[in-house]
Amino acid sequence: MIVGTTKELKNHEYRVGLTPDNVSAYVAKGHTVYVETRAGEGCGFTDEDYRNAGGIVVDTPAEVYAKADMIVKVKEPEPCEYKLLREGQILFTYLHLAPNLQLAKVLMDRGVKAVAYETITDKEGNLPCLRPMSQVAGRLSIQEGAKYLERSFGGRGLLLGGVPGVERGKIAIIGGGIAGTYAAKAAVGMDAQVTLLDINLNRLSYLEDVFGASVTTLYSTDANIRKCLAEADLVIGSVLIPGGSTPKLIRREHLKLMKKGAVIVDIAIDQGGCCESSHTTTHDNPVFIEEGVVHYCVGNMPGAVPYTSTIALSNSTFRYGMLMADYGLEAAAKKDAGLANGINIYGHQCTNQNVAASLGLEYVNAFDLMQ
Repeated sequence: MIVGTTKELKNHEYRVGLTPDNVSAYVAKGHTVYVETRAGEGCGFTDEDYRNAGGIVVDTPAEVYAKADMIVKVKEPEPCEYKLLREGQILFTYLHLAPNLQLAKVLMDRGVKAVAYETITDKEGNLPCLRPMSQVAGRLSIQEGAKYLERSFGGRGLLLGGVPGVERGKIAIIGGGIAGTYAAKAAVGMDAQVTLLDINLNRLSYLEDVFGASVTTLYSTDANIRKCLAEADLVIGSVLIPGGSTPKLIRREHLKLMKKGAVIVDIAIDQGGCCESSHTTTHDNPVFIEEGVVHYCVGNMPGAVPYTSTIALSNSTFRYGMLMADYGLEAAAKKDAGLANGINIYGHQCTNQNVAASLGLEYVNAFDLMQ
């Protein structure tokens, strides 16, 4: 198969879909890899690194799209890339289609075989390709939240860990999945007071065993969310419905309960966000203030630490990419049901139930289209 990767175009997105080591592995199996020049520059990978790995470096993304049977990226294509997509081409990347009807329609219209990292599952039903970026985003959420609590950014002017004689900051984490757990780890490391809310009692029991008295766990109800919002200096929104739109657990009227200068970091913004007042921001302009509350809603948080993020992401996505390169998408999906769950668009149809429900599209089983 001919595989390709291009330079990411999203604001301050420095990650890259394939590392030189990935390229070397594809080439060793007899595949051809095209790489857009400077695609890995933001991670410290040079064109020479890719050439030494056996890749073919070309000048423009159009050349990569024109030659490749499978495009491996990090983020969804930008509008200027839509015209480059081809009928039957595999697009393997994060798609987050639930809040993006336009992109879903483009992928269907152009007949792309779109495989989303965020809906691939393993044998236990976990999301192996989402996990590493959730880990990164969880840790970053506390780091960024602590920064924007500084008075110069509109925050309360509070140090999360406090100092002797001064109360420590309070953090509320809504959602106890991977991102929420790693946010809790970082928050505990800062000596903050941490409360974590979730609707899964088994998960709460597990987290209490892991963190002990360092974290207070609460069952997530509207009353408990309101109580935590009123007390918190920093709120982390880390709720996830795989492929689907995130429920708005923090409503606009809730902001009036919060302290002036408190900060919300909405990790779930890629899927629409779990705060009603959230809208996507960029690394250039990461925050806005509404009702006196600072909102941080950057849609590609892990792009801020591209070396760590790229290596972590490729560790999880590479085996699925190689499976598709070796067998083609259809045969690979039959070999691995978890990979099949990653197919969001196929044969001009939406093939993921949560995406279809979120966008009001008809759902069709991908295997029915493969017959």
